[in-house]
Amino acid sequence: MVTNLTLKPERVYKIYRGRGDMENRIKELHHDLEVDRTSCTDFKANQFRVLLTAAAYVLMQELRFRAAATEFATAQVGTLRLRLFKLGAWVERSIRRIVIHLPLSYPWARSWQAIASAVGATL
Repeated sequence: MVTNLTLKPERVYKIYRGRGDMENRIKELHHDLEVDRTSCTDFKANQFRVLLTAAAYVLMQELRFRAAATEFATAQVGTLRLRLFKLGAWVERSIRRIVIHLPLSYPWARSWQAIASAVGATL
């Protein structure tokens, strides 16, 4: 690593590692949540779209936090969307509860159930 900082190498590495992690979070916002989709002609509509994207990102961070005991603890937003949200499931609703039936061949069912339990669902 080449730099003009006069700090100890360990400190310089920590600074650049933090910056790289920040760049990865920005990349997630850009590529996985498409924060740059501001195709409306009205400024307020575009502002609202960016606000919704920011809210979705906060929810994804909370999901990642709740997935700490699973393989998705360090997963990127795109991976979370692909493996946890984009699946066909049968939702059964009654007066007292909502039951989500996952596919039998779903490879991340245990992780999905662990995350659902972490957010308060009963299994």
